[in-house]
Amino acid sequence: QVQLVESGGGLVQPGGSLRLSCAASGSFFSSYTMGWYRQAPGKQRELVAGISSSGSTNYADSVKGRFTISRVNAKKTVYLQMNSLKPEDTAVYYCNAAPSRWNWGQGTQVTVSS
Repeated sequence: QVQLVESGGGLVQPGGSLRLSCAASGSFFSSYTMGWYRQAPGKQRELVAGISSSGSTNYADSVKGRFTISRVNAKKTVYLQMNSLKPEDTAVYYCNAAPSRWNWGQGTQVTVSS
């Protein structure tokens, strides 16, 4: 069973940056495509970025050009560099395989506000 721990969130002004980390423990296989998801209050969880085992990436249109997903398989870690943040990016951010296949972690809160 894989456990996922997200960190790095916080309060940031519009236009600012944050770097999120996702550390996996337990049975983790580097062959899985991994993704970052987010969920705002009253809304469904959505996939915002994905990265394959070979490093191929894809992004939701809403974050394209601003967010960068990366991974270090030897560390069982996935990162999300978030630049030019907007208030609409405010959400709890989660990591998981893409499509999701493990229990969700606690997530990390990102709040973009002036």
